[in-house]
Amino acid sequence: QVQLVESGGGLVQAGGSLRLSCAASGRTLSIIAITWFRQAPGKEREFVASTNMRTSGTYYSDSVKGRFTFSRDNRNNTVYLQMNSLKPEDTAVYYCAADTIPYGSTYLVGSYDYWGQGTQVTVSS
Repeated sequence: QVQLVESGGGLVQAGGSLRLSCAASGRTLSIIAITWFRQAPGKEREFVASTNMRTSGTYYSDSVKGRFTFSRDNRNNTVYLQMNSLKPEDTAVYYCAADTIPYGSTYLVGSYDYWGQGTQVTVSS
């Protein structure tokens, strides 16, 4: 079992910054990738950014590339998503998810077997 706890969401004006955290516990050595998804009201959950815990490869959606940065603290089993130049369209509940099953697609919700509770990010115009 893996447990994920997100924090760091909040309300910010457009152009501002936030840093989200995702702390993993339990069988963390089984995690292949940790990924951030987001879900805006009335929309499907969408891929934001991912890091492969074994290769350190990092991937971003086109909508956040250049504005969001993934980082990790291996000692504390925590990953971070630094979000800069925030836009109103970034408003959503942000979820971190862990994949412990090989060969799944990084970008698909169904590939992930563990999820955090979500943290709200609201960007005002």
